[in-house]
Amino acid sequence: MSVLYIDADACPVKSEAEKVATRHKIEMKLVSNGGLRMSQNPLVEVVIVPDGPDIADMWIADRATKGDVVVTGDIPLAAKCVASGAEVLRHNGDRFTEANIGQQLAMRDLMTDLRAADPFRQGGGKAFSRTDRSRFLDALERALRAAKVAKPS
Repeated sequence: MSVLYIDADACPVKSEAEKVATRHKIEMKLVSNGGLRMSQNPLVEVVIVPDGPDIADMWIADRATKGDVVVTGDIPLAAKCVASGAEVLRHNGDRFTEANIGQQLAMRDLMTDLRAADPFRQGGGKAFSRTDRSRFLDALERALRAAKVAKPS
């Protein structure tokens, strides 16, 4: 059976993901270093991993396989999950795929280098919008339907 993994630290679409997963009767795992409320939903498991760099990412990457869906904004985690055959979405609904993950990693590395070279050039992307939320819901709906076909019960 398919599983929906949420890289839950700083994820703006946890409640939306829970509604869609519940409608599809798909197990959902919210993975975090802490600070999350437990859900009353029997399909939702809150997984608290030890503090440390990338521990939650490693937990997800070790478990996500073909037919699972992962929601993350972390590009290295996305690359590992794409390599394992999982469907991977950003919080705004954009898909990470085998065709685009290399470019995504390269851009991430470039931006890291640019920020390191110029301490005044620091983050601050565009704000998360209603349109992003709507695109995410549509993408998650499609991804969970495809996951059910790829990994039947």
